[in-house]
Amino acid sequence: MGLIGRILGGPAATTALASAATDVAEVFVPNATRRMELSHEAYKAALDEHGEEFKHIRPGLFDRFVNGLNRLPRPMLALGTLGLFVYAMVDPTHFAQRMVGLAYVPEPLWWLLGAIVSFYFGAREAHYFRTRSDRALPVSITVRPEPSQNAALDEWRAQSGG
Repeated sequence: MGLIGRILGGPAATTALASAATDVAEVFVPNATRRMELSHEAYKAALDEHGEEFKHIRPGLFDRFVNGLNRLPRPMLALGTLGLFVYAMVDPTHFAQRMVGLAYVPEPLWWLLGAIVSFYFGAREAHYFRTRSDRALPVSITVRPEPSQNAALDEWRAQSGG
């Protein structure tokens, strides 16, 4: 055993001293790992509580109507764009007149329309990103490390089973 072990009185005393030093250090600087764990627990509890609020609610007629309205913009934009192509082929003269009329729309109004459409589709993507279920990989899939150029590392991996 080393000099410090002899001075302190053995492994148990060294462990007790290290534990005391850790406790004293956490008085001045909080434990970042524990803070992250507590933050995650609070976030998860808030999500669970929010989910419980809507767990047993059955949508009424108004809710179903609004959900139906929320599903309309994407197909209407897609079908409307296709309709413009058909309109351009059926009546090119009137189509050209309508497009000249669009040229008179001021630029800030186009920016506003772009922002509205972007926020609508961005909000949908954010919703689907937040509500997607994270699925773990099946147990049968394991990642095998490639053999390295380090013989000592390969030997250690073989001994540790990984």
